[in-house]
Amino acid sequence: MEVPVGVPRVLVLAFCVAGIWASYIYQGILQETVSTKRFGPDGKRFEHLAFLNLAQNVICYIWSLMMINLFSRRSSGGAPLWSYWSASITNTIGPAMGIEALKYISYPAQVLVKSSKMIPVMLMGTLVYGIKYTLPEYICTSLVAGGISAFALSKTSSKTISKLAHPNAPYGYGLCFLNLVFDGFTNATQDSIKERYPKTSAWEIMLGMNLWGTIYNVIYMFGWPNAAGYAAVSFCKEHPEVAWDILLFCLCGAVGQNFIFLTISRFGSLANTTITTTRKFVSIVVSSLLSGNPLSVKQWGSVFMVFSGLSYSIFLKWRKLQKKKRTK
Repeated sequence: MEVPVGVPRVLVLAFCVAGIWASYIYQGILQETVSTKRFGPDGKRFEHLAFLNLAQNVICYIWSLMMINLFSRRSSGGAPLWSYWSASITNTIGPAMGIEALKYISYPAQVLVKSSKMIPVMLMGTLVYGIKYTLPEYICTSLVAGGISAFALSKTSSKTISKLAHPNAPYGYGLCFLNLVFDGFTNATQDSIKERYPKTSAWEIMLGMNLWGTIYNVIYMFGWPNAAGYAAVSFCKEHPEVAWDILLFCLCGAVGQNFIFLTISRFGSLANTTITTTRKFVSIVVSSLLSGNPLSVKQWGSVFMVFSGLSYSIFLKWRKLQKKKRTK
């Protein structure tokens, strides 16, 4: 995505914020709609939520192919497509678990847990690699972990529970944490690919990841006669409304990637982290107010506790960045 020369940085930043917020907040609304709504006169639920990942892979693959052809072209020193096969395995399993969790816990709970990526990162760093973290980093993690624990132990409203396909909080939270663990392996593998092939663009990574993700999800969804993909397609034919929601869900994800890449290229990863973190908080507010997921006072307190920890973490990163600039 290109921005005309001469546009003030503050306007570009506002454009990025609006794009990321609009894309992913609306995508969250669609995700919650598909996972909780009853479609048609028979009032059936769309139970095949893993199909969303296949649809997302296909749309993002086509989108990244278009962006490469329109704006960048594939670089000669970029990573070969075969190098993404291993990262795509965890990138296929992880998001599938995150979406599947919406059958068992509410959307605000899912967003809150998925905001806590620092917890598995620090656990893996401490237990596996022997990394020592600073006291402020432990404080951040404690706030996030404590907030999520308090939210999980708080009583969920009967209205929210009634919208879930199979209410089961421990199982739902477990799926979300496994999602985070798989995301950690995916990010580490992507970083390794970027180090080995530094000329690889963000669009090329998106292309490779979604190509292999499409292959894996097609095998999983359509690899045998009674696989879930056939039932998902049949449901979409009977209820075109859900097919439209899935298409919009995928387009929001693809467009959102545009704004994330633009933000990182113009303002750095710290600005992107700040925007996406605040977006998650707004998503919880929107879900509570518009989608009928009322939160208790204790749950709101837990939400603020988690985002206080995340905000403190962003501040620590900003302070570290300023120190590096001063030493140059």
